[in-house]
Amino acid sequence: MPRKPRDGKYKMKTHKATSKRFRMTGSGTIVRTKIGKGHLRRRTPDRTKQLFERMIPVKSQGTRKKVRRLTPYMGKKK
Repeated sequence: MPRKPRDGKYKMKTHKATSKRFRMTGSGTIVRTKIGKGHLRRRTPDRTKQLFERMIPVKSQGTRKKVRRLTPYMGKKK
């Protein structure tokens, strides 16, 4: 069976590291997590650990533009 003819369009590849670090809220705001969540938090106070759980909206217009370009299929959260 012959292959389908290609119509010249191609799919954009998602930058996986960016898609893991950023999310889009229902209103369309791009949010990110705080740094320092990975390890070495044994002696960190509980209040500081709770502050790590919050997501921060991305304020920089340039960063938002880069994230949009690297993750073309990142849509609003359903």
